[in-house]
Amino acid sequence: MLTFNPTRLALVAALLATPAVHAAEPAAPASAVQIGVASFNLAWAGSQKDFEQHAAVCNAVSWCDTRPKRGPGGMRPDDAAVKAAAQCVADTERLAGGPEQAAMMAPCNAYLGRNSTTPPTGVDYAAKLAGLQATVDKLIETQGVRVLAFQEVRSAEVVKTLLGRYADRFDVCDAPHEGFQTVAFAWDRSLSKEAGRCSVNRELAVVDNPGDPKARKVRPGLALELQLPGRRVSFLNVHLKSGCANIVPTPVYQARLLDDPATACTVLNRQVAPLERWLDSVGKQSPEYVLLGDFNRRIDEEAAAAIKPEQVRIDGSNPLGAPKEDATGKVATRYLWQELADAGRPLTQVPLQADSACRGFTGLDHIVLSGPLAARQAPGLVSRKTAVVQVPNQRLEASDHCPRSVTLNF
Repeated sequence: MLTFNPTRLALVAALLATPAVHAAEPAAPASAVQIGVASFNLAWAGSQKDFEQHAAVCNAVSWCDTRPKRGPGGMRPDDAAVKAAAQCVADTERLAGGPEQAAMMAPCNAYLGRNSTTPPTGVDYAAKLAGLQATVDKLIETQGVRVLAFQEVRSAEVVKTLLGRYADRFDVCDAPHEGFQTVAFAWDRSLSKEAGRCSVNRELAVVDNPGDPKARKVRPGLALELQLPGRRVSFLNVHLKSGCANIVPTPVYQARLLDDPATACTVLNRQVAPLERWLDSVGKQSPEYVLLGDFNRRIDEEAAAAIKPEQVRIDGSNPLGAPKEDATGKVATRYLWQELADAGRPLTQVPLQADSACRGFTGLDHIVLSGPLAARQAPGLVSRKTAVVQVPNQRLEASDHCPRSVTLNF
């Protein structure tokens, strides 16, 4: 069995790290405090020990898939795929020690590449963690990032490991969850004389299927509140339901609005009202806030579509305020961005600079500013995506997302 301690991880990460060059930020007002902020989806990042447990169980079940696959062009998996996935779930839960223990493992196909038939090894996973640590190091060292929002991470302890040589400089919190994936923050404790305050939004952790008592909950949200010089600022970290991403069709993904009957869209729809209530609550306490994370939704496409207010909801009602919910939490909303950024809650998406060096997912990770915070920024503000650090021919991708970052004036 491979053992891989944080010291060795730091050495490998140091070898992977390379200097980064980025565009100059707009000049800040003389009184402003500049803080780099980043969002980074870590792609099922656990500890080396987590992976060893994962590999032991998954080897025993032949690396089966607990999620039924759809056939080419199919709207839903066929009966054979559903049956195979159910058997995989039963076998995995039995070997993991029960449903709760299995939920705290990454699924067996989580680390299998799209075209890979060879299961990853402990050495492969160590390289993934080293790449993640080197990437975090680059964000802090070369881009001045002092607040990091993470998604798809197992725990705060994993984040502390990935902070490497900066671990003693940063405080960390996570959102306790019943599944492997959760969200977490790391922030430079020198930003404030007061300790940062983290709070979990469990309302966002809606169940996949309200009628199934065994249904899994999706990820919660996490807020970080910091007392900066002269003002209190909040950061909201989200990882919304995947599978209902775009309104512009592609060769791979069809266009879907939030009233689409697809299961993923139904779940994302039921996260709208809790998210709106959360934004309203935070806005009353600290009007200057940053909403960031993996939205799993092309809100940039929605914003570019110039949707009229009467088109936002099915019933044509004004999208001002939180929409009404039915018994399951579903709302009459078609568009996430126009629902969130209404006249009573002005929000601004920080655009992505055109030459960002990244091959990760497009349009899922976003940084959004409240109206009062956006007003403090110099003209021409842009965010960037940074390429994830990897070695040539690395078998297990460090992450399929690239961190998105911006330097903000507070």
